[in-house]
Amino acid sequence: MIKLDIFSDPVCPWCYIGKANLDRALESAPDHPFDIEWHPFQLNPGMPAEGVDRAAYLEAKFGGKAKAVEIYARVEQAAREAGLTIDFSSIKTMPNTLNAHRLIHWAGLEGRQTAIVSALFRAYWREGRDIGDASTLTDIAEAAGMDRALTERLLATDEDREALKARDIHARQRGVTGVPCFIIGNQYVVSGAQPPQVWADVLAELRGSAQSTGR
Repeated sequence: MIKLDIFSDPVCPWCYIGKANLDRALESAPDHPFDIEWHPFQLNPGMPAEGVDRAAYLEAKFGGKAKAVEIYARVEQAAREAGLTIDFSSIKTMPNTLNAHRLIHWAGLEGRQTAIVSALFRAYWREGRDIGDASTLTDIAEAAGMDRALTERLLATDEDREALKARDIHARQRGVTGVPCFIIGNQYVVSGAQPPQVWADVLAELRGSAQSTGR
């Protein structure tokens, strides 16, 4: 197996699109060699714990409503091409995602990491749910087969908060400046929401390399 480390944030639309494109490529290659692990990267590490109004956040970030609409029109087009539906009108909050990353980490301990990542993307981008809210995260965990009471107790503590912040900082120190970022075998980097064909080419190259080395 080859380790595929993925740095992403559930509130990053390009991460949602990038995952969908990767999923399509892997569905066409069920014998793929990847052992996938998801890693924390907060787009907004200084976001208030309760989040902020998303419309106001986007207008401030992009310099006005018109520019935000223009940029997100491109996001919507890319999402459609990836086979995704995004309901922008339902998304009211730009949350702090540290608790979501804690949930992803705990899910990894149970072998449910990708399922939780998928559920978080769906909850935010399709259902407009506040994934910074502990009760929402508890519901998502339970639906994915995690223990509801345990998740609720953990979210009420500071368990793993500092460790995940440190991992985020370490990723930036390693050169991860934007997400999604995919690191293959701790050697090769694929940045951005690449189309399925790029992943097909990567898989073909990995197979060729394995054959040439006799592995």
